[in-house]
Amino acid sequence: MSKVDEIKVAIDTLPEKEYVRLRKWFSEKDWKRWDNQIKADSKAGKLDFLIEEAFHAKTKGKLKAL
Repeated sequence: MSKVDEIKVAIDTLPEKEYVRLRKWFSEKDWKRWDNQIKADSKAGKLDFLIEEAFHAKTKGKLKAL
């Protein structure tokens, strides 16, 4: 049995309270990874096109207020 399969079995046996705690931990971990990826992409200039698109839309008067 692989380690992932062992973890799946262990998760299936968790009491509800512990399962909720694990889900929260996974969610927070995923968001942290996402934040770090966005920061790295921004620093590398990979998101510059979004700023350019926004400035272009602004000069054309195509931005909508949120």
